[in-house]
Amino acid sequence: MLILGAGPAGLTLGNLLHASGIDCVVLERATRPQVQARSRAGFLAANTVRILERHGLAEGLRLRGREHATCEFRTEDGRFRLDYGSLGRGERHTVHPQHELVTDLLTHYLDRGGRAYFGTEALTVRDADGTRPTVTVREADGRTGTWRSRYVAGCDGRHGAARRSIPPGAVRRHHLDHGLSWLGLLAEAPPSLDAVAYAVHRRGFAGHMARTPEVTRYYLQCERGTSPDAWSEDRIWDELALRMRAAEYGPLRRGRIAHRAVVDLASDVLEPLRHGALLLAGDAASLLSPSAAKGANLAVLEAELLAGALIDDLRHGRPEGLAGYSARCLAHIWRAQEFSQWMLRLLHGAPGPADESSFHDALRRSRLASLATSRSCQDWFAEHYVGV
Repeated sequence: MLILGAGPAGLTLGNLLHASGIDCVVLERATRPQVQARSRAGFLAANTVRILERHGLAEGLRLRGREHATCEFRTEDGRFRLDYGSLGRGERHTVHPQHELVTDLLTHYLDRGGRAYFGTEALTVRDADGTRPTVTVREADGRTGTWRSRYVAGCDGRHGAARRSIPPGAVRRHHLDHGLSWLGLLAEAPPSLDAVAYAVHRRGFAGHMARTPEVTRYYLQCERGTSPDAWSEDRIWDELALRMRAAEYGPLRRGRIAHRAVVDLASDVLEPLRHGALLLAGDAASLLSPSAAKGANLAVLEAELLAGALIDDLRHGRPEGLAGYSARCLAHIWRAQEFSQWMLRLLHGAPGPADESSFHDALRRSRLASLATSRSCQDWFAEHYVGV
């Protein structure tokens, strides 16, 4: 079994297959230090935690993860908080930065004899419609190599070899560009409040998300095409303070901006998530906007579903699970996409003519008012915000 990509999907899958006695190899184009330093998401849903615990992969999570159950909205009409951990199904997030989760999964996999090759870039997957697909790779020393396997799991992202290798017309691609961009920031500064904060402002969205006691994730809506380095640190902090209404609700704790990147918000889904012996999971299967923090959670869920289907097929001769894998995952993916869309419209004004923007802004204010006052709306939000 070949697994392309050493992210949450690939490493969860590798751990589950290796534990079941299935020979598997993880191929990753980045180096191990780069893999363990990639800073992405940090909010794990309750079901993700249950999956990791169920398979003995939650040791680091138990040691360093912190439960989180509150979010705050700041708008032109004031601010309100939701203790979503006491709403809906009463479930919470666990804050555990993705690079720490990946380090945990990788350490567990390698310590138990799992095989992984870093600096090994998958270039193409051939003969996926047969019984022995071939993966051509560029090795760490620059030479070209070849791997063969019964199945290939494409967990190498939206730009990886797995997606590129699917013939035109073999799957359907659903794509939506939201026309929005965020400047994503990691600040070496303690969180400024004990909640995730979503700020809706006429100048654009701003967000505050705790990562560790010393590091905070921030987002600033920016113009499409903005360079990550276009804003000075002083401008970033001044704009965050303005949009988050720090003058009214308290100052932000400032620190060095350690990392910055512009994210063009888009949604993308392939259907089905399989082409013969090539199966997709994680960002290779679907891409969501970061507004709802679902990406890593879907990746872990998909990896568990795929592992179960592969074990049934390879160990027990039951192919039914693989036949149904795509449909099971897509049901979760589209539900997450729908909530992500709802969050985007909640947090942003609509581009377009002034009269259309005015109409959408009024709808947004109405949605926020309902979220602040309606228990049924709050329960719906809590269930979808934490759930996958």
